Amino acid sequence: MDHRREIREFLSSRRARITPQQAGLPAWGGIRRVPGLRREEVALLAGVSIDYYTRLERGGLDRASDSVLDAIAGALQLDEAERAHLDDLARSARTGPRRRRRSARPDGIRPELQRILDAMTDTPAYLRNGRRDLLAANRLGQALYSEMYDTVDRPVNVARFVFLDPRARSFFLDWTTAARDMVATLLIEAGRSPHDRSLTDLVGELSTRSDEFATFWASRNVRFHRSGLKDVHHPVVGDLHLSFEALDLPADPGLSLVVYSAQPGSASDDGLRLLASWSADLSEQAGASDAGPVRVDGPDQ
Repeated sequence: MDHRREIREFLSSRRARITPQQAGLPAWGGIRRVPGLRREEVALLAGVSIDYYTRLERGGLDRASDSVLDAIAGALQLDEAERAHLDDLARSARTGPRRRRRSARPDGIRPELQRILDAMTDTPAYLRNGRRDLLAANRLGQALYSEMYDTVDRPVNVARFVFLDPRARSFFLDWTTAARDMVATLLIEAGRSPHDRSLTDLVGELSTRSDEFATFWASRNVRFHRSGLKDVHHPVVGDLHLSFEALDLPADPGLSLVVYSAQPGSASDDGLRLLASWSADLSEQAGASDAGPVRVDGPDQ
């Protein structure tokens, strides 16, 4: 990825969304040639010179101190995720370009983590990395994402499913929100790991094959995806309205454990029970192991 371009487009997109009135500046007369704040207005709010801020926005974050980053974040009214992304961009700028690396193959999941997943029998759960590869899952997690696992590609990648598989449009009850959230989290990961070749390849593939991905990526909107709601339409059990928690694993940097749950006594809770029963029936019929993919082929409802 072009790191200086990422910095430029992120900062310019943040100032483009703020009007002088929102920033507490007087509405100066004349025709404004840019949406939102001008560079000189950001510089004024941050207490730096115009030339200095211009260098920063053009990619020169390598010499920006934490206090300057604080000032820029305040001037641009960055939220927590945006400020973290700015810090990641600055840190990468300071370390300079490195040899691009390809991440290790996802076959090194510790057995202890798989045992934890397998012990969670009443709730869908899986392990993912920052690129949204699903590296391991319990049986109910595979059943929840049965259409995603019904491909030859491994590892299963949620971003590819969202943007390249037509079934995603009916699986996610609000596909646009799911797609925007996916891009926002990939942007966060790109800031953290700009030299991850697998991530660069994924972004390049999606940008080439999906106009919607390219449009969302160009917005440079970032957000954390640590907890929230997931509303999906499963082809077997129907609509499910689930809560999720994404827990980082300190002993396995870059990996997160994602766990879903339903409100006790709700229709979605009943749906998860039905999903578990269907998954167990399929495993018995096929003689499949928990590690194998769950496929949707003629479900008996």
